[in-house]
Amino acid sequence: MPLRGQNLDAIGKGDAFSLSGGVSVNQIVYAMSGMEQRRQPYSFYASGSLSMSLYGWSVPLSFSYSNQQFSFQQPFNQYSLHPTYKWITGHFGFNSMSFSPYTLAGHTFLGAGIDATPGNWNISAMYGRLLKAVVPDSAAGTENDAAFQRMGYGFKAGYTQSGHQLQLIVFAAEDDPTSIPVIPETNELLPQQNLVVSLGGATQLFSSLTLNAEYAISGITRDLRSPEATGNNAYSFFSIWGPVYTQRVTSAYYDAFKSGLTYQAKSFSVGAAYERIDPGYRTLGAYYFNNDLENITLNGATAFWGGRINVSANVGRQRDDLNEEKTSSLRRTVGSVNVGIAASERVNISGSYSNFTTFTNIRSQFVDINQLTPFDNLDTLNFTQISQNASLNASFVLSAAQERRQNLSVSMSFQDAADEQGGVRQASGSQFYTANAAYSLSLPAQNLNGSAAMNYNQNISGETTTITLGPTVSASTSFFEKQLRASLSTSWNASISDSELLSPVFNVRGNASYTLLEKHNLNLSLAVVNRSGGTEGGAQTFSEFTGTLGYSYNFSWTPQFKKN
Repeated sequence: MPLRGQNLDAIGKGDAFSLSGGVSVNQIVYAMSGMEQRRQPYSFYASGSLSMSLYGWSVPLSFSYSNQQFSFQQPFNQYSLHPTYKWITGHFGFNSMSFSPYTLAGHTFLGAGIDATPGNWNISAMYGRLLKAVVPDSAAGTENDAAFQRMGYGFKAGYTQSGHQLQLIVFAAEDDPTSIPVIPETNELLPQQNLVVSLGGATQLFSSLTLNAEYAISGITRDLRSPEATGNNAYSFFSIWGPVYTQRVTSAYYDAFKSGLTYQAKSFSVGAAYERIDPGYRTLGAYYFNNDLENITLNGATAFWGGRINVSANVGRQRDDLNEEKTSSLRRTVGSVNVGIAASERVNISGSYSNFTTFTNIRSQFVDINQLTPFDNLDTLNFTQISQNASLNASFVLSAAQERRQNLSVSMSFQDAADEQGGVRQASGSQFYTANAAYSLSLPAQNLNGSAAMNYNQNISGETTTITLGPTVSASTSFFEKQLRASLSTSWNASISDSELLSPVFNVRGNASYTLLEKHNLNLSLAVVNRSGGTEGGAQTFSEFTGTLGYSYNFSWTPQFKKN
């Protein structure tokens, strides 16, 4: 969380030193009846932040800690430090940075990084651990979770002047073959090495025409233990990087290229783009990557009716099997369209459709409805490849009077998913449908707010259709000049799989928070979840209870020094 610093020119003209931050502690008790407990009966979470500013220096620090054990075999503890001075920002601890989609793209690392913008330059660099070594344990059944320690390092340097930009990126990553003592014979884990070099830029051809492009080469060595390669090839220049990357007999090289041309007028814009990614292209600086594809797209955007209707669209042609080595290939027309309509001050409608392939986190709204605490599923990382996505949203202001405000919203979405979820290949042909209708009422004079919603979720996978639906009702109010706030909500939802009722869930939640002196906050929340056995044979009926007591404190302090 970088903060903007002050200039040294301000010495003697303002506050010399300031300190701000906060800390929060949450204690959670848990009880289960009807089956074995699924979590610890007691757990706590602590987090905090501290920001120190001394003239031109701004040094924010944050931390979080928990005794709750997660599946990745260590407590959920992450620390980060982001000092800022003028145009330089540092990143220390757990961070993520993005250089470009083909190089370093949001991968979390433990180490150090820097972003600097001196004059017309834009410079970034990083070094740190991308993956922690995981020793396989056959007794615990974690042989397939084994991993080498992976270190990564890279830099990005860009220069911009008079509408022209040039950018060079170098990213490298390497596994340590000695970081785990034994590799299971049944495991295909190999120590890898990666070097990616990217050159990109943009230029203003005319006052309204912009051209941009990026070309990247990724060298991947599948096994660091393989012999060094001899002889020359088209990518022999990679040897100039010396110890950063060594060409071996298991090394392979892949190209990626993307360019775009955009014309911007007053009331509309049009453009064209081209992208080609070699089969097998990947970078160890990204979690997921699409390759073996070629995209040619046209795009445009415009507005009508005095700006009340905004439309943007992309259409293009996509193909794979670029090397003509597959038994089957895909040729399809891809596109997306987004429409926003401000019909009146009380009615807003928006819709979108896309069949571009993307990765997204499929998460049903019932996951949030049925979870016991906000700390559940902190380590969830289930990505699904989406090939089609459509949504429609509408909001209506039924009443905008000062004494009574009423709103109605409706939303629907469709997603067609396939290929992978959480890194595991899934059966293709899964469709997700979601719908939600919500009504809200606000009575400001009585400090009372209420809402009612109906949720619907349908998942079609193969020959199985699962439907989850149910209502949610909530109310909230405040007392003592809004120092004490209270809320109560309840919901019921049930799943139906091929006409068979599966485990209806009923839950009640209550929450109360009290604010003292604008800096101290006490929070108490209680949640009861009851799951019935339904009509499915062998399903258990059980109840869960959680109580969370939290305290948070926020402060800001600027000492006032007396002048002589």
